[in-house]
Amino acid sequence: MPPPVVSSRPTGGVPVEQDAPTRADPVARATSGWLGGPLGRHARAAASPTTVRVVVLALAVASWVVLVLRQLPCRRLPGVEAADRYQAMCYSDIPLLYTARGLADGYRPYLDAGPHPVLEYPVLTGALLELERRVAVLLGAPVGPGLSGDETLRATDLFLGVNVVVLGALFLLVVLAQLGTVRGRPWDALMVAVSPTVMAAGLINWDLLAVACTALAVLAWSRSRPGWAGVLIGLGAAAKLYPLLLLGPLVLLCLRARRPRAAALLVAGATASWLAVNLPVAVLAPDAWLAFWQFNADRGAEFGSFWYVLALAGIEVPGLNLVSFGLLALLCAGIAALVWLAPRRPRVGQLAYLVVLAFLVTGKVYSPQYVLWLLPLLVLARPRWREWLVFTTGELVYFAAVWLHLGGWLAPGSGGPDVGYWLAVLLRIGAELWVAGVVVRDVLHPEHDPVRGPGVDDPSGGVLDGSQPATLTAGGRGDGPRSDGVPEGEGVPIEQVLARIEARRHHPDRPEGSR
Repeated sequence: MPPPVVSSRPTGGVPVEQDAPTRADPVARATSGWLGGPLGRHARAAASPTTVRVVVLALAVASWVVLVLRQLPCRRLPGVEAADRYQAMCYSDIPLLYTARGLADGYRPYLDAGPHPVLEYPVLTGALLELERRVAVLLGAPVGPGLSGDETLRATDLFLGVNVVVLGALFLLVVLAQLGTVRGRPWDALMVAVSPTVMAAGLINWDLLAVACTALAVLAWSRSRPGWAGVLIGLGAAAKLYPLLLLGPLVLLCLRARRPRAAALLVAGATASWLAVNLPVAVLAPDAWLAFWQFNADRGAEFGSFWYVLALAGIEVPGLNLVSFGLLALLCAGIAALVWLAPRRPRVGQLAYLVVLAFLVTGKVYSPQYVLWLLPLLVLARPRWREWLVFTTGELVYFAAVWLHLGGWLAPGSGGPDVGYWLAVLLRIGAELWVAGVVVRDVLHPEHDPVRGPGVDDPSGGVLDGSQPATLTAGGRGDGPRSDGVPEGEGVPIEQVLARIEARRHHPDRPEGSR
């Protein structure tokens, strides 16, 4: 077997082998025949990092173009009849909320809603909408409460165009962050760049703002910048609440690895940035600021959630807020136990996927665009095309089913329950949980982890990568030695790495888990 490319790692001094998916990933190896087959036995070099970035970013741009073209049937212009947004599966909140929340009339989110309902999103999302509204006006969008129907359509279309550019740039930022987070595995970002879930849900709402903040936070953490990671998590939480969930696992990992200073910097950065964004609005318009929190507290079981399936089946859950929060707390306690009891310290990406999934599975709603929250974390947790395919299938089935359900096309002619939609929700949750089960297996049995291997601990772990763990039990159980017999925190001489590579060349059938 030809040797992988070796590059230096900035933390710990241990070289990192560049992953070759067509060798290591069974699905990639099986499908590589379409592109000439796996990387050859006598190949001496993989593609350069610059080449990989260009290819992945080009494919990401192509994915975004597909999404934009897919949205065209729902475009509303004067004299043009738009398609049914449910039947064409091109629904978007963006043009609807532009008029329904007073942006087309010139009102500002939170500070001045006029006769319209207050924007029910966190503050940073509202700031993005206001910025995009102003850009649309500069580009010629008419604005004011006295607009004609045609003027409103033109202004809304221009606002949507601004969003296509802004959200597309945020998507590319997510892909760039993914490219830089796990050193030695640039091709993993392809799973984000070409994901059909992005082509389906990327323009439903403004979730890519929080997704980009989260991706950049993980990138900053991987570069041993815990303070900046905290700042970005705080900004992400000011756009959507879910990035805040990453704080718990990261703090626990720091405690296990005896890195309290990194945990303190992380929490301080998140707190400071979240307060910096939220305090001005909370002081100037406290009622409007509370609208987001009140909206989420008051809402019941809604689309996509397990609770909604129960409601459709006639099963009401009393005290749903308490039940949902209690289940989330139990799952988070289980994840915390996993941090402390795992034979090796779990990787950052593994815990990030598990904790965000726990939030979504127990939540009262699962909007189709929430897949964007999980996708980059899935790639960090389990960068294998098999898990990606299972996850993508579940999400796409649900994406199609929710619009058919809203349009009434899944309901049986007899007027009975919409069982097809129920099954789609359960299939999506089952696919997400199946991936979670594989991730937990990798944590408990690190030899199955496709990222870890000889000389590799947690490439996205930052200050945790290669750190000496805390003693966890009376028997001194900790992370122990790495799979190559070198204790964590110690560098591996380049001669040892080259010797292992040479040995691997003569054992091409060596199982993946032993690498």
